Amino acid sequence: MRALYIQNEIRYMARLILVCGPTGVGKTTYTLSLSKEIEAIRFSIDPWMQTLFANDMTSLDYSWMIERVNRCYEQIWQVSEQILAINGNVVLDLGFTTKEQRGIFSDRAKEMKINPEIHYLDAPQDIRKKRVDKRNMEKDPTVYAFEVTDMMFNFMEPRFEVPDQDELKNGCKVIV
Repeated sequence: MRALYIQNEIRYMARLILVCGPTGVGKTTYTLSLSKEIEAIRFSIDPWMQTLFANDMTSLDYSWMIERVNRCYEQIWQVSEQILAINGNVVLDLGFTTKEQRGIFSDRAKEMKINPEIHYLDAPQDIRKKRVDKRNMEKDPTVYAFEVTDMMFNFMEPRFEVPDQDELKNGCKVIV
């Protein structure tokens, strides 16, 4: 953990960690563990979307879905910003499917003089698909927010943009 030294007092700098990876890679499991390890507040997009919008979703319409994801992002950022301002740590499990989405949160953190960390989780597609099937069957409430159908899995697969080296300079790639 990075520290600031102010008149013989140690104050830790806030950390913002953006966790990304394709569907079924284990972002929720990873962020649950990481948030405990670094004493961070964790936000996960899946329960937000499930609670606020699942009953209104009639089809898998990406534009409808991403509009609501972006609404959640804004509310989550407002709370995250308050936590970061008092030197608290924040871990975001928001999917971050695209470089643009990651860039928005990274830029906001930099405006607060915080170097965001991107943790990119990766695993082969066949392993991720098996994990999704297992999660759908077991419905463990710590990681299950809704069923990810084959159609949803296949729909999201080509949309994930792998972070480039510049994005990962303050972060890491994790093979899970």
